[in-house]
Amino acid sequence: MLARLSYALLWLCALPFVLLRLVWRARRQPAYLKHLGERFGHYADRAPLSVIWVHAVSVGETRAAEPLVRALLARWPDHMVLLTHMTPTGRETSESLFGAEPRVMRCYLPYDLGWPCRRFLAHFRPRVGIVMETELWPTLLASCRASRVPVLLANARLSVRSARRYARWPTLTRMTVGALAAVGAQTEADARRLGELGASGVAVTGNIKFDISPPDALITLGASFRERFGRRPVLLAASTREGEETLILDAFRAQAPDDALLALVPRHPQRFDEVARLVEARGFKLQRRSDETAVAADTRVWLGDSMGEMFAYYAAADVALIGGSWLPFGGQNLIEACAVGTPVVLGPHTFNFAQVAELAIAAGAARRAADVDQGMRIAVTLLGDRQARIAAGDAGLSFAATHRGATARTMAMVESLFRG
Repeated sequence: MLARLSYALLWLCALPFVLLRLVWRARRQPAYLKHLGERFGHYADRAPLSVIWVHAVSVGETRAAEPLVRALLARWPDHMVLLTHMTPTGRETSESLFGAEPRVMRCYLPYDLGWPCRRFLAHFRPRVGIVMETELWPTLLASCRASRVPVLLANARLSVRSARRYARWPTLTRMTVGALAAVGAQTEADARRLGELGASGVAVTGNIKFDISPPDALITLGASFRERFGRRPVLLAASTREGEETLILDAFRAQAPDDALLALVPRHPQRFDEVARLVEARGFKLQRRSDETAVAADTRVWLGDSMGEMFAYYAAADVALIGGSWLPFGGQNLIEACAVGTPVVLGPHTFNFAQVAELAIAAGAARRAADVDQGMRIAVTLLGDRQARIAAGDAGLSFAATHRGATARTMAMVESLFRG
């Protein structure tokens, strides 16, 4: 009780700074100030009678939830699915994936304070809650338990670094994970770490991201991108993070052949213009995906300034450098590249996708580099070796197919919560 009270007091003290941070973020993304009432448990729309709630904090979690949401809609046709998010880009991703589905609602999850969480649960009255990956909110989960809403932590992952951070607050962490009705972990290591923190009902279900099928429309779009590029070799820098673009651009200048095109896709849309300025400051001729024009022969960098088209970017590339792995961000999802048969080059920092990365390397679908310079050397070598590219691409397709099935295993856990 003391741990939870201390946590609540910390939240109350931090709330003014949290709101200031929203205002600060809204300078780049005005959408942060939209639907502000939802962050305090105030919702305009009347809630339906039967709701399954899925929380997906931002873009990656929302994309990962897609197979599960579609399975939920098919299994319970008399229920609505409520998708909650914490970021505008997560909400926009939900719109792009499910905007045509009338049985999917979306809103922001309230801040982790008692009265907003209680208002959220009282308004929507979900039958079951499903939280994607690592979003553990103590007050929310305690409120769910008090309201008899069973919550499944699905597609759960917990790195060594995150486990250490949670372990610093043993009482609060044990109370938080103890409020979960069940946990579907991605790997045995994730399951072990969650169990050590106090979680019960833990099963290894695998990674739902393997069950995401490349949409035909995006594969077609990828082919149209390729037509814009012409016959040039294309290197994709996918989902790059702050500080990585500079390193990649410098390595590309030093090592890539003169006819190579760098397709550069930043992870966050609010950074598109910033990255464009970085490219132009280095003297590269730049074009943007949003220009909808053919890529000129002397264009060296093509900026992927769109959301929800990552499969198309991968399908259009010869080799992909995975962003987030070149500086200590933990890496980004490499499964989408494998699923369309694009060879992958990873940097040293993949702790968010540790097992997936190692399995992909072992399967021959990915290669590991110690830094950006080595990564660019590997990528350039692959650009010049068609047979090696084909072999790595085929290995990626096989790797992605082998690890499917997590959605069905997760659905079995959801079924048990409904029966319980």
